[in-house]
Amino acid sequence: MAKWVTVWGNATSVAEHRPETYARDITLRYPVKCALGGNSVRLHFSNFCGTEPVTLSQVTIAPAVSDREINLKDAALVTFSGKESITLGAGEEIFSDEISFRVKPRGCISVSVYLKDFTLMRSAVVVTGPLSKGFFSLGNCTLKSVLPLDTTRTTNTFYFLTGIDVLTDDNSRSVICYGDSITSQAWPDYFALECMDDPYNKTAVIRRAASGTRVLREYKCITYESYGLCGKNRFKREISTVSGADTIIIQQGINDIIHPVGTEINPFRPMSDLPTAEQLEAGIGYYISVAKEFGLKVFLGTLLPIYGWRTYAPFREELKNQINGWIRSCKQADGFIDFDKALRSDENVFAFKEGYDSGDHLHPSDSAYKAMGELAFRGIQK
Repeated sequence: MAKWVTVWGNATSVAEHRPETYARDITLRYPVKCALGGNSVRLHFSNFCGTEPVTLSQVTIAPAVSDREINLKDAALVTFSGKESITLGAGEEIFSDEISFRVKPRGCISVSVYLKDFTLMRSAVVVTGPLSKGFFSLGNCTLKSVLPLDTTRTTNTFYFLTGIDVLTDDNSRSVICYGDSITSQAWPDYFALECMDDPYNKTAVIRRAASGTRVLREYKCITYESYGLCGKNRFKREISTVSGADTIIIQQGINDIIHPVGTEINPFRPMSDLPTAEQLEAGIGYYISVAKEFGLKVFLGTLLPIYGWRTYAPFREELKNQINGWIRSCKQADGFIDFDKALRSDENVFAFKEGYDSGDHLHPSDSAYKAMGELAFRGIQK
């Protein structure tokens, strides 16, 4: 028996609005390490957050030799209803045709996307981690084995490509990591590496996270437009397009707590946006109920320390601790992963332990993300 399983994926969110919002005659290349193998693939592209049509002029998939280099001999053209090019209207998403292409377990492939005409670069997400790096090059490089050094730059912004599915064996599965900037950074990559280091593990880790996002609110201004959609406008769509998933880890809510500061300080961040514990719990409860509709096991991740963050205040600490208490006792979920307990200091439980703070007192350090990945791997084995 074989089934489709998503082996790589990211959320679709809103790219930051800049004067240089359009691109033309460029190639995006995304190298991907695939946990699972198979002989057929299909690619998922999204213009969900776009306000104009986007044309993907040519898309190829090939084995990756290195970050910038592909094996052209085994490259394949990706088609859409038999056609080489596809135009996605504003808000549209599409899967490619099924492509005959060999993916080796734990192997590396690259997807190259050529944008010939002026393209609104709006549907995108920024992600970081040891498995999350892309490139863009000038001109059509979809069938160039090596991206030219002098006309290529790295990028951590993933445009339009939101998923890669492989037709693989029936005992393979994917696990979704859902959240905000903490999840769009490195811990899901370290989680994926833990899975891939286990020769008997057939789990692909799929990230559905966007920086700045909140459970209950979203911004309606271009200043914070890239902070993306609220939970009810993204959760169901994002999890519904992950093939072969049986589990989700949800780690979100801290932005709902730390963003509101009052209009006298910031006109876009009224204190009325601050939720009560009951409201935030209901928002996460909505996630759980939707995930259960899709047959997913749900693990909740506790919220991390925020002591020293620029908007830190005792009332925010109290609200965060209320939410963490609820997460630890939530009967709707199948379990919880206590990221907070693992990362906080023994001497000051409000703060990160030494070496685990990135420096802004909100985001973990790389070693802390590695610890989160290891904890997630152990946590879902229960």
